[in-house]
Amino acid sequence: MASKQLPISVERIEKAILLVRGQKVILDRDLAQLYGVATKVLKQAVRRNAKRFPHDFMFELTEEEFKNWRSQFVTSNRDRMGLRYSPMAFTEQGVAMLSSVLRSERAIEVNIAIMRVFVRLREMMATHKELAFKLVELEERLEGHDEQIRSIFEAIRQLMTDLPPKNWSRFCDSFLG
Repeated sequence: MASKQLPISVERIEKAILLVRGQKVILDRDLAQLYGVATKVLKQAVRRNAKRFPHDFMFELTEEEFKNWRSQFVTSNRDRMGLRYSPMAFTEQGVAMLSSVLRSERAIEVNIAIMRVFVRLREMMATHKELAFKLVELEERLEGHDEQIRSIFEAIRQLMTDLPPKNWSRFCDSFLG
């Protein structure tokens, strides 16, 4: 069975993922766009199934978070009209739970795509942590080498100052041929 091409890109999903309260979330309006439904419809479905969305799956932005979020974006008046209420923020688990609430074919496909992006982001973060750890390890190893190299240069300088000037030219001539 050939896989269908989603009308949304991975980049679009990645841009929709925000960091709020130290968690990666996607806001209701972005999810509604991805699913091809009105934000109002998505919110109604969530409220009808409130038991499926505990606080670690979905939360509403506080007034302060909402103001900060709005101030970060220049939005048209038309767009602002849809932002009268604080958005719902869905964690990865909340997005997964949406697949049991929104049952359209598109919702299933979009959910799968979103889950893959979350997994990819987690893998990238793990890779970055591993690289950062290796860099620190390398810096620590090289730090000791700097001391050793400095000691070698000091020894060479000491040897150079200990040689009398008349012998110095003979010493250099022997190396230069």
